[in-house]
This record gives sequence, structure tokens and C-alpha cells, in this order.
Amino acid sequence: ILLNFENAGISEKTLLNLVLSHGLFYGGAAQFAAGMWEFATGNTFGASAFTSYGAFWISLAAFLWAHQGGLFAGAQEIDMFIYF
Repeated sequence: ILLNFENAGISEKTLLNLVLSHGLFYGGAAQFAAGMWEFATGNTFGASAFTSYGAFWISLAAFLWAHQGGLFAGAQEIDMFIYF
């Protein structure tokens, strides 16, 4: 929901910090760690699902952080569309 508010443009600029922190730590690191725990128990489906979902959120948070921070100075809005 937080990311949808940011994408729709109906939020304040400070909401991006909340989106990034949730995406990186809750959606990313926690899901990735859960995937590693599933791998340790021998559940390959759980390991694949949680690890890939966590890696997606880590990459999305890093992409948004770099995009908003000006690292991709020549990037266009279509780049966000292509990423999704």
C-alpha cells in the first residue's frame, strides 16, 4: 500500500523514506532470511519463494534509493515502468 501511494503521487515526499525502509528491511532482509531458514530445513519451494521475494524487495529499495538520490541522473520515468 505504501509503494502504491508513492507511485500514484498522492503522498508526501517523506513517505519515500518509509517505503524504502520497509522495502529494504521488512520486505527484503526478513524475507531473504526466511528463505535461508527454509533452505536449512530442506524446504526448497519455501527457500526459492522467500529468497526471490526478498531479493526483489532489496533490489527495488536500492533502485528507488538510487533513483531518488540522483544516481541515475539520465534516467527517464519509463525506466521505472520497465523495472516493474
